[in-house]
Amino acid sequence: MIESAQLLTVESQLATLGLEVMAQNVATCAERAAQSNASYVAFLADLLEPELRSRQDRWVQSRLKLAGFPFRKTLADFDFAFQPAVDERLVRELATLAFVERHENVILLGPPGVGKTHLAVALGMEAIQHRVTAYFVTAHALVHDLRQATRRGTLEQRLRVYTKPNLLIVDELTYAPFDATDATHSFRLVSERYERGSIILTANRSYGEWGALFNDPVLATAILDRLLHHSVTINIKGGQSYRLKDKTRAGILGTTEVEPA
Repeated sequence: MIESAQLLTVESQLATLGLEVMAQNVATCAERAAQSNASYVAFLADLLEPELRSRQDRWVQSRLKLAGFPFRKTLADFDFAFQPAVDERLVRELATLAFVERHENVILLGPPGVGKTHLAVALGMEAIQHRVTAYFVTAHALVHDLRQATRRGTLEQRLRVYTKPNLLIVDELTYAPFDATDATHSFRLVSERYERGSIILTANRSYGEWGALFNDPVLATAILDRLLHHSVTINIKGGQSYRLKDKTRAGILGTTEVEPA
């Protein structure tokens, strides 16, 4: 029989150490161990497991808030049957996060609406579930932030926001042309992450059009050289609009193909 005074002392000590879940569960675990004649190691494992699970859940929720995702969708939410242009086997392989361990990049190319952002966010959420830091930003917000930081003299600090995460997701890279300053900042960011951290990019223009996008074919080539050296490209050619799939299936819209931009 466990002495109540001793149990209260242990609960207090655990709470003082910040082990709140263990403090809440120690009485139950001790009683269970006594009834089953469990070893000390088995009792400790039983006590530690919910504490570790709780800490993991708190870490994940904290990192999800910091990641800046525009929504929370997983690969389980992605309808590969509706979008057969997506290589499901390759996406599942990427979800193992081996590409992050190898500091490789993933580029998702395709017209608007085919699910590029969903896949990018899903891979980012998978990363966080495995305690890999991730950060999401649109290309427009990124270049605007770095432009403002340059004016304020805080460029180095802001660059660290984008170089520190294990995985950086840049969405809608090729929706609008970059000026010379934006292009230079993009080159520097890609260079500083090169072989140090992974990038997921979504874009709706082929690589051959990036020279016009950056208004500098030489700089665009240098950026692509670093991005593609260790990378996987998923080219979603056409297909139906993923955003409108529910309406299409309900017969509200006709089945239409999305043409590349």
